[in-house]
Amino acid sequence: MESAGQYDYIIIGAGTAGCVLANRLTRKREVQVLLIEAGGKDDYLWIHIPVGYLYCINNPRTDWLFRTEADPGLGGRSLIYPRGKVLGGSSSINGMIYMRGQRWDYDRWAELTGDESWRWDQVLPLFKKSEDYYGGASELHGAGGEWRVERQRLSWEILDAFREAAHQTGIPKVDDFNGGDNFGCAYFNVNQRRGIRLNTAKAFLRPASKRENLTIMTGCHVERLIIEEGRCRGVEFTGGGTRWTAEARRETLLAAGAVSTPQLLQLSGIGPGELLQRHGIPVKHDAPGVGENLQDHLQLRMVFKVKARTLNTTAASWFGRMKIGLQYALTQSGPMSMAPSQLGAFAKSDPSQASPNLQYHVQPLSLDKFGEPLHAFPAFTASVCNLRPTARGHVRIASADSYAAPKITPNYLSTPEDRKVAADALNLTRRIVAAPALQKYAPEEFRPGIHCRTDEELAEAAGQIGTTIFHPVGTCRMGRAGDPGAVVDSQFRVVGISGLRVIDASIMPTITSGNTNSPTLMFAEKAAALILQTAE
Repeated sequence: MESAGQYDYIIIGAGTAGCVLANRLTRKREVQVLLIEAGGKDDYLWIHIPVGYLYCINNPRTDWLFRTEADPGLGGRSLIYPRGKVLGGSSSINGMIYMRGQRWDYDRWAELTGDESWRWDQVLPLFKKSEDYYGGASELHGAGGEWRVERQRLSWEILDAFREAAHQTGIPKVDDFNGGDNFGCAYFNVNQRRGIRLNTAKAFLRPASKRENLTIMTGCHVERLIIEEGRCRGVEFTGGGTRWTAEARRETLLAAGAVSTPQLLQLSGIGPGELLQRHGIPVKHDAPGVGENLQDHLQLRMVFKVKARTLNTTAASWFGRMKIGLQYALTQSGPMSMAPSQLGAFAKSDPSQASPNLQYHVQPLSLDKFGEPLHAFPAFTASVCNLRPTARGHVRIASADSYAAPKITPNYLSTPEDRKVAADALNLTRRIVAAPALQKYAPEEFRPGIHCRTDEELAEAAGQIGTTIFHPVGTCRMGRAGDPGAVVDSQFRVVGISGLRVIDASIMPTITSGNTNSPTLMFAEKAAALILQTAE
């Protein structure tokens, strides 16, 4: 086994959080940092063309190729569970939507952790610090940071009509989803620069890679953390046909994501004791919360046939595809600059909700499922998800082999509350589509179909059309001292093990009310500041 040397900090995972951490920590020139990434460089063309997510998801070059266990709530279906395996992590293959979540999310975390620094008013400056907002600096937005936020470079008549129909249904037109209360309907803002995807590798890691105090090792698979006498001393990993060890003088920072982070902790002897013993792994710290509390947003994809121009028909002909390609080549605009979803809306499933608990992702296209051809008829898709699911799943190792995929069990629609919200969400979508603004397009429900009427029928239909929107979180959640399910404290430190922090979406006690990428980026900003302050 070869030694990769000693470093002040070892970062595991060059995804969203890892790239930010590497940038922020190496600004201090005397700090030596090692960044280990299992994937390769982000030099694949389709990473950078926005519509290229179609070729990055479920591609072994850029995706871990995880799948869920068969899920009873989805009629026994198993879903693909994309996670980025490349520099930039999931920011290299995701939907590029810039979304912070809502004030309620962060104020709730402050209550759950007993740490006031997690309140919305306290984390807002961290979002602004890294932001480069197209509209310039303001009370809500930052300018000049690395994380560019732009308007989308397209519009569709059918999406404009849906927005007007939502307005007619009581969901107001708004310009910005990132002010703390997201209620309303608007086109999403995206992390792009002039129609090209901006991932965290380009935004944060590329500038840091020029610093002599940062070592980046790609194509390296971390097998386990080295835990001795209650402290994380470093890591063991393989890469380039060699087995390596690396020592962390100060801390090891685990930023491998909501699936791989709990998996690596369990492989290293940190996790539920019974699970570890079953797989012959010596228990270094019995932590029952590791891998539990999995939460995700399940999107219910309703499809409506319309008499209007949609991408289904535009992309159906050779001439149409050529025109789309030429438009992007000349102007970096049009369908090839599209995020997977273009129009968004936040609403309440019923008036009793204190704040919006539904999010829409609306697209001028339709297909049976991801990776399959577009339908031959003009249609749009209105996907709606429950932002605050009550179901909880888990991520657990399947064996002691670090190369074996873990078992991912989301338990979608497994609670009466989630089934009720699903039925209410489908009914709300029908009310929007029935509004006057859409009637000239003669919308006709294709999926799930008008035969589904009762709440129970709609809940069953939700299980048939539901699929993940790729927001897994919560598997190493934060909590107060003495909370038996908490894996980390409010400063990202792993409970019971010194010299180790978790800094990624797995720390969320409850899922944010919206897309999860930019909150994860904010975590890294917060953690880097804490780490450097502690080191002084």
